[in-house]
Amino acid sequence: MKRYILFILLFTIVFAGNAADNKGKIEVPLRFDRYYEYDEVVEALTVLHEAFPELTKLDLIGKSEEGRAIYALTINNKETGDELSKPGVYVDGNIHGNEIQAGEVCLYYANMLLTKYGENEKITKAVDNNAHYIIPVVNVDGRYHFFEDGNTPSTNRGLRVPRDDDRDGLFDEDAPDDLDGDGSICQMRIKDPQGAYKLDPEDNRLLVRVKPGKKGEYSLLGYEGIDNDGDGRFNEDSEGYLDPNRNWGSNWMPNYVQRGAGNFPLSGTGIKAVHEFMASHPNIIIGYAFHNTGGMWLRVPAEKSTEIPSSDVAAYDVIGNEAIKITPGYVYMPAYDLYPTYGDADSHMFFIHGIYSFVGELFMRDQETYTTKKSAEKEDAMEAIMRGSSTERSREQLKFNDNVALGELYKDWKPFTHPVYGEIEIGGWVKMSSRLPHPFMLQDLVHRNASVVLLSAGHTPELTIDVFEVKEIGKNLSQVRVRIENTKGLSSMTAQAFKDKLYKLDVLKVTGGKVVAGGKLSDIRLNKVSYKENKPEVQFFAMPGHSKVEYQFLIEGKGKVTFSYESQKAKNAVTTVEL
Repeated sequence: MKRYILFILLFTIVFAGNAADNKGKIEVPLRFDRYYEYDEVVEALTVLHEAFPELTKLDLIGKSEEGRAIYALTINNKETGDELSKPGVYVDGNIHGNEIQAGEVCLYYANMLLTKYGENEKITKAVDNNAHYIIPVVNVDGRYHFFEDGNTPSTNRGLRVPRDDDRDGLFDEDAPDDLDGDGSICQMRIKDPQGAYKLDPEDNRLLVRVKPGKKGEYSLLGYEGIDNDGDGRFNEDSEGYLDPNRNWGSNWMPNYVQRGAGNFPLSGTGIKAVHEFMASHPNIIIGYAFHNTGGMWLRVPAEKSTEIPSSDVAAYDVIGNEAIKITPGYVYMPAYDLYPTYGDADSHMFFIHGIYSFVGELFMRDQETYTTKKSAEKEDAMEAIMRGSSTERSREQLKFNDNVALGELYKDWKPFTHPVYGEIEIGGWVKMSSRLPHPFMLQDLVHRNASVVLLSAGHTPELTIDVFEVKEIGKNLSQVRVRIENTKGLSSMTAQAFKDKLYKLDVLKVTGGKVVAGGKLSDIRLNKVSYKENKPEVQFFAMPGHSKVEYQFLIEGKGKVTFSYESQKAKNAVTTVEL
């Protein structure tokens, strides 16, 4: 018995020691019933790379204003080709510091590709055929401070570039204050018979406006805070503000046109680093920047005065019209239908790098339901966000909080002695609410949105080249007809990039024989060919989605002749024929 008891004690000690060692460790596969803090995101990327070294590369692409590392994870099967030889799929998130679920979508996409490779046919094909570039957190300082500091659901969005918001000669000196130390910046209210609000008779956590001429019970004082700089105002000069999604190079406008633009394009150190990463990977053909909130897939242009070619709109529609089926309730529309923006990341990707770019606005708060009614028809996305909730809707959200989210999204009002206002109450929605799904809803969100990215990978250009006719037309002269086909929905080059001459066109080269003449075959039956005047052995063009083109060459000589198609954003194709 003594020996048995000793064994149990030793086992308990060893088990407890191992449990302590493993506490907080990130393991593969990753978990998506929680949110990862900044340091955990870095650890998650590291363990994914260590678990799948043959498929991954982890690069430090730059550092933030506060010196935090920005990492990019590349996923590519080197056995099927160099990454730059394949159509690139780019995904980033958390460009705004408070939009943390965007980073989770990126992590989920990486985790999905790696853990299901070799087991799932679609995943395996995507990893073999494409190079995937994933930057889960662009605004690394923002993510760090959103977790670490007291915040509202909407604060801590910008880069950590000091700015004198109230023009008093001081920088970032009067941010909201977490007065009760609970990690969230909530609302302050004070009892006031002259106030504009009274308690909602159905739920006294809510305030409703009193009718004109009626006495009130409360006044709202705004978010938690004190007058840090002694100027008689509260919370008027918080961190920044440089908006990292207004600081890109395409159609940038200064601060007097659009708040948060910064002093010049790419002045944010992390934004410049991400731009340089894109520039060093010219094979990227499709890109996603994940944000929150509202449930939207947004495409360029971002303001109405700009137009894009109709063929590019058609290519966007191939993905956008499928994306809204994968993410029920989302809408697909041009970004300017939400509101106009300048210097945004999606425009930069499209107009500067020739990338089909999407913004994914994650999470719809109308999914926080506690009702037997069928969901009402979706409101106009921006109107719903800007207008806020009706009292009835707020009641339902509180019931959702109480009965579904375990009371974790809302802080009940508690008394607090404010140094200026005296006896007040603090309460309301906490920072991990409103714009973020509760963790129990996270798995569905990340999977559906990552599935849209996977869908896009399946639509990246896939080219085939085929010699479909060889005919001798002279003693030492052959007529050779070649067909190039793009079997997928995205063009090998956007029409906008073609128009703006962003980079070189795709090229069809003939080697191994003397090409006397060569050009595009417009009518195969009537033998109509637009012969190129100079260097007919080299033909320049681009391949739209779901298209084919035929060329005819007159080649002198005998032996092996090679036809090669080279593209910056599509995998090259080659075929040979013996003359």
